Amino acid sequence: MSGIRITKQFSFETGHALYGYDGKCKNVHGHSYKLSVTVFGKPISDTNNVKYGMVIDFSDLKKIVKEEIVNVFDHATVFNKNTPHVELAKELADRGHNVLLVDYQPTSEMMVIDFSKKIKKRLPPHISLYSLKLQETDTSFAEWFAYDNI
Repeated sequence: MSGIRITKQFSFETGHALYGYDGKCKNVHGHSYKLSVTVFGKPISDTNNVKYGMVIDFSDLKKIVKEEIVNVFDHATVFNKNTPHVELAKELADRGHNVLLVDYQPTSEMMVIDFSKKIKKRLPPHISLYSLKLQETDTSFAEWFAYDNI
């Protein structure tokens, strides 16, 4: 049976600031992110399996990505925990805001690397993560491909 890629798309709203950056993105701001998750596998060939013909049930992929990414990052503000933004993060958290502290600069590039690790660890063994596309604006996005990271 042929190998097939399937893609599911997600969206979420996240704020961030880039500490030390020399442009506008040093300020706290947000984006309406769009995440495309593409996995690779062979469709299930067992005619007795309720998921016969599927590489992975889209609802199973949705559950993984929602739990690992969307539910965590949606309407959160992300800061690098190794910068003075930690003080701002604490103030916001004390006021009831959803704040995430990560160990990287929260650029689209670094976020997509983080997302790849989180999603890969949850996929069934017969399914591989093929690519991720994290769109920050209508014209700007970062992509991660498995074959670039072997």
